[in-house]
Amino acid sequence: MTTTAPTPTTTGDTQTRIPWSALVALAAIGFLLLSAETMPAGLLPLMARDLDTGEGVIGQFISVWALGTVVVTVPAITLTRGMRRKPLLLMTLTCLVLANAVTAISSDVVVSLVSRFVGGAATGVLWGMLAAYGRRISPPSRGGLALAIVSTGAPVGFALGTPLGAWVGGVLDWRWSFVGISVLGVVLLVLVTLLVPDVAGQPAGGRLPLQRVFLLRGVPVVLAVIFVWMLGHNTIYTYIAPFLRDTDTGLSADLVLLVYGVCSIGGVVLTAVLIDRYPRGLLWASLGGFVVAAVLLVVGHGSAPVVLGAAVLWGLTFGGAAPQLQSALTIAGGTESDLANAFLPVAFNLAISAAGLVGALLIAVSGGLVLAVSMAVLGALALVVTVVGRQTFAGRA
Repeated sequence: MTTTAPTPTTTGDTQTRIPWSALVALAAIGFLLLSAETMPAGLLPLMARDLDTGEGVIGQFISVWALGTVVVTVPAITLTRGMRRKPLLLMTLTCLVLANAVTAISSDVVVSLVSRFVGGAATGVLWGMLAAYGRRISPPSRGGLALAIVSTGAPVGFALGTPLGAWVGGVLDWRWSFVGISVLGVVLLVLVTLLVPDVAGQPAGGRLPLQRVFLLRGVPVVLAVIFVWMLGHNTIYTYIAPFLRDTDTGLSADLVLLVYGVCSIGGVVLTAVLIDRYPRGLLWASLGGFVVAAVLLVVGHGSAPVVLGAAVLWGLTFGGAAPQLQSALTIAGGTESDLANAFLPVAFNLAISAAGLVGALLIAVSGGLVLAVSMAVLGALALVVTVVGRQTFAGRA
């Protein structure tokens, strides 16, 4: 790659040591975002029964969240490039908390869908900020480590947030799961206020037009991989309960999601260790393992041990996807990394939105088991894109 990551704008201690408390607070926001977005996946039957609607409609609670991200993120990041980062972070996080609280108390499907759209819009702005924010408050020589720390929030959200929400919903009521998300959001508002330093926005004279940022070398390739890989993952993740129901293994969604999520943390650890030396080879291995996990779900769907083993491999290989692709996108974006990263949640959530629709259609036509087939096919397609565009993913294979 010919571009470089943005130069940090802070001074003092952040130039010589990692600001651990601030980075952990940013990672916790990532945990909140993933947990809030995917919460309906673990609560699908409970929410459908309580709101007197179908599971396919509840699947749209994830899709409409993704739609909010897709519609709002890039225009919002473009318009706010000149704003100081901390006030924007706090304002957007507050919007997310309020939207999630409406979902927790609403008994009207339409009102709930609108609140999910607003929450998704806030989430997109936050995702567009986190990676570059973490790098800018850290020493230039530790930018990769800072990004890895911030990126742990997403897999931990998969590991603990969604399964814990499913458990709380089963023991108490699904609404308490969303209440918990809102309470966590309030706590994070306090922590960000106390722990995270502010950084300046981007000067007006140094900003590239939106279309030029999109066409920077490597950006379109990374976005294509993100979309295809996320579509393969989320089509089955969103509808994991119907898939498991058709396997006759007796496995519950919260157990499989927990196994997947815990192992995804291992994927982040492996990524942190290997990404600086072998980014391209690591990405190929991750996608290859993802396809193998999907094949295991296809051929071994009748065996509980095989399904759980596939969940382990799924977590290990997909857990590091976000930091791997976010790192590539941040480097490709160079000084425009904030805006380049704004495309990341758009690509992610276009895939998530499409997954909600595609998954519902596949279930209606062929049942839950076909979801594993789509996971394998799309994972293989994403692998092909990384091979064709291998110049983008710099480093030794």
